[in-house]
This record gives sequence, C-alpha cells and structure tokens, in this order.
Amino acid sequence: MHPSSRDEFPPHHPYGPWTIEERRVVYEDPWLKVRCDSVVRPDGNPGTYSTVRIKPGVCVIAIDHDDNLYLTKEFHYAVGRDTIEGVSGGIEDNETAQLAAKRELAEEIGVVSGCLQEIGTVDPLTAALWSPTKLFLATDLSFMDPNPEATEKIECFRVSFAEAVRMVMDSEITHGPTCVAILKIQFLRSMPG
Repeated sequence: MHPSSRDEFPPHHPYGPWTIEERRVVYEDPWLKVRCDSVVRPDGNPGTYSTVRIKPGVCVIAIDHDDNLYLTKEFHYAVGRDTIEGVSGGIEDNETAQLAAKRELAEEIGVVSGCLQEIGTVDPLTAALWSPTKLFLATDLSFMDPNPEATEKIECFRVSFAEAVRMVMDSEITHGPTCVAILKIQFLRSMPG
C-alpha cells in the first residue's frame, strides 16, 4: 500500500469537522485495507467511521487514428457481471502513474502508446473509499500480444469514440473513472484551439 499522511494520526486529531480518537486496521491484504476509526462526530457525539483504502490506480483510454477506442471487457467479481472499461489497474510502489498506465495497456490489451497524456484524477467513491485514480489519454498506438495476470480474463473491446460516449450516456459503460475520462476527452475536443 502507498503510505499517506492521512493514514497516520495521533489520538484526538482534528480531521475536518471530525476528531479521530483511535484508528485501527480491521482487515488488510496486498490490495486493500479496511480501517475503523473511533471518532467524535461533527455533532459532538462519539461514533465510528469505517473506510476502505485501495492503492492508487490508473484508467487509460486508448484512441487510434481512426477514432476507435480500445477498452476492456471483463467479468468483475464485485458487481457480478461483465463490464466495459478503460484499461485500469493499480500503481505499484516502485512506479509512477505514467509507467503504470503504459504497463497496464501492454499487459491487458497489448497496446503500446507513443503519446500518453494525463487528463486528471478522480476519487471513485469519496464517502467510504480512498483510491485516487489518474486518468490518461493514449494515442499514437501500436499493438503487440497482451500478457494479462493469471486472474484476468480480458477481452479487448474496440468501439468508435461516438459510440463510447453514447454507451456512457446510456449507462452501458458504468465504471466511474472510464465515464469521467471519456466525457473529459469529449469536452477537451470541443474546446477551441
């Protein structure tokens, strides 16, 4: 897990309108950490607040010179169905977000990007989840054989940019970072200059 100053607090530490009395990890594995804080709530009453921390990640939208997007289609255990998403994954401790984006593109769908542009960051679910996700636009593409992890059964899903926007608007694409990235790219394309 990436360390964060937000994860290390002395007792009775103000945290916005809350006060953290005690912090304990109730579950941790290589991918996520579940934390339960004993707190004083904004109304002055004692309580608890539980959060999940997942390592920071990336979401990459790869677009070729014909305006086709290369996304992933994969069964995702938590939602129990196939989802269509940008190439996504965690940033390892020894790499930058840009290196993670390039690695995930090559591993998951066999795409190498000659031009990788960061287009922002999203927090997928701010009330209970800490997992900042950097968004990238990948262009100037070349292709090789993918090399997914053993737990991944990924299909490369090619779709026109216009169709991808429609799929976001019709909730056929529901992965938050992917939706934000596609709509940000559409907005950036509409700006003059």
